[in-house]
Amino acid sequence: MNSIVWTIVGTAAALLTSFSFVPQVRKIWRRRSVSDVSNVTMFQLTIGNALWLVYGIARRDPVIIGANIIAITILIIGLVLYYRFRVKEG
Repeated sequence: MNSIVWTIVGTAAALLTSFSFVPQVRKIWRRRSVSDVSNVTMFQLTIGNALWLVYGIARRDPVIIGANIIAITILIIGLVLYYRFRVKEG
């Protein structure tokens, strides 16, 4: 396949994975509850995305860099909400 097709495939994959945690963050926000959310999973995803970001920077790949900046931002929002609402449930 040519490079344009691979760029499209990579961009689609990046968008899907970058925004994959949005439904969970939205659920936390709406319910104001984190009873069914694993903070360990969120930390693992955040660290994994941070490593992908470092890899993307080393490769100078804007798709990998952008996707992981988005994902990390969403996960940080999720972690902030997790600790905010966990205290209230405590």
